[in-house]
Amino acid sequence: MSKIFGMRGILVSSTVTACAAALTLPFLAGPSAATSSTHDPDVTARSVPGSTQSLPLVPLRGAHHGGGHAKGHAKKRTAGPEPTSTEQGLPQLEVKPFSLVGIVWDDAGAELRGHAQVRTRPVGSRDWADWQEVVTHDDDRPDTDSSEARAGRLRGSTAPLWVGASDAIQVRVRPDGASGRTPGGALPAGMRLELVDPGVDRARSAAPPVPSENELAASAANVPLAPLGSTEIPALAKPASEGDVEYTGPGDQQTPGPGEMETDDEEGGYPLDDYDTDTPDRPGSSEGGRYVGPRPRMVTRAGWGADESLRESGFVYTGAVRAAFVHHTASGNRYSCSQSASVIRGIYRYHVVSSGWRDLGYNFLIDKCGTIYEGRSGGVARPVKGAHTLGFNSNSMGIAVLGTYGTTNPSTAAVDAVADLTAWKLGLFGANPAGTASLVSGGGNLYKKGTKVRLKAISGHRDGFSTECPGDRLYGRLGGARSVAARLQGR
Repeated sequence: MSKIFGMRGILVSSTVTACAAALTLPFLAGPSAATSSTHDPDVTARSVPGSTQSLPLVPLRGAHHGGGHAKGHAKKRTAGPEPTSTEQGLPQLEVKPFSLVGIVWDDAGAELRGHAQVRTRPVGSRDWADWQEVVTHDDDRPDTDSSEARAGRLRGSTAPLWVGASDAIQVRVRPDGASGRTPGGALPAGMRLELVDPGVDRARSAAPPVPSENELAASAANVPLAPLGSTEIPALAKPASEGDVEYTGPGDQQTPGPGEMETDDEEGGYPLDDYDTDTPDRPGSSEGGRYVGPRPRMVTRAGWGADESLRESGFVYTGAVRAAFVHHTASGNRYSCSQSASVIRGIYRYHVVSSGWRDLGYNFLIDKCGTIYEGRSGGVARPVKGAHTLGFNSNSMGIAVLGTYGTTNPSTAAVDAVADLTAWKLGLFGANPAGTASLVSGGGNLYKKGTKVRLKAISGHRDGFSTECPGDRLYGRLGGARSVAARLQGR
């Protein structure tokens, strides 16, 4: 068996450049200057790692511009505000430490048509970082008619942005068409800033040193994690069949129990044992494994410190995995590989606590060092239904590369990991990574619901939905990933 590598996070202190822009809003000293709600009020009592601060955005122009008390504005926002064309945001505000930021709003069907920017102040620094754009798309999400959406908890949301351990924030959201005193289009109602501390997986810490006051304040930046051990899935001599249990290490909660499994037949899927009849290489058949690549190493949910109490307890499966949609998380590239587990914990908490999803949206995630991480729970070899490509979440899997790749090249290690993962997972279901797949649209902005669409077996998110994801630079590398994956399958 291959050597199992350990993985340790390190406390990272970032040196940032002070923003050259002049301050135009008053500095509000202390977290008491704004209404802040933590979605997990009993987080300390339960010793659950991580926390979320939710701050209602307030108008930045007109009668409230730079004047009144933020707490008063927050109370007004919670009284059922109407959509507004006024620029909204938050003046400079000190808060509890966080590392990931995003914006959510009440109606999951509403779009944020505008530009959102944030700037932060790193923990322990007096200087502010430059303004950063928050990607306002919301197309990485559950299908609108899925059981996940029908639960009534979904909120509209931007992409999350990783900013590193910070303790102060400033936000501005401007609707499209707004300039100076001229209002633009309407912003969605009930916009709130979500500040996520991904926390520390202390339960798995290997005798961590006594933290200093600054380290405690910057918990989002990772204290050491225990060596992976049984929380990493080792490479196997031969591929597992669809029904195999993937891991049995301590803390494993992924093996479905009685009553936990749910299929999405009513959503256009297939029973769990009804695989693509067009494919002879069905897992478990006499032909199974003929074109299956080696199972790659991957870090389980226990390995990256998932708090399993956050997600829903059940699992939803579709009939097969015919295609893989490749994404970027649009969370920025300012992370180190030692922080990857924290970034994933932050995205997980943002998807579930802030956006109202049942679990992390992506089936798998890959960092810039090429490490593969298990995403949505339910078994890495099983056809788990994710929430990654609106309209095509059934019979597919979502792979998210941590980072933003519109103008930044993805690492070769990350692209190779996409090839390794798809060669194995698509192979379990008889799919050729260099071929095509027939999928039925669940509804989106490219294909109407019920439309039968033939897409490449390894597609970019933009192939199923009109979006910039996964970024031009990553999208341009998918052709090479298809070729390598097919070769790994022995085709």
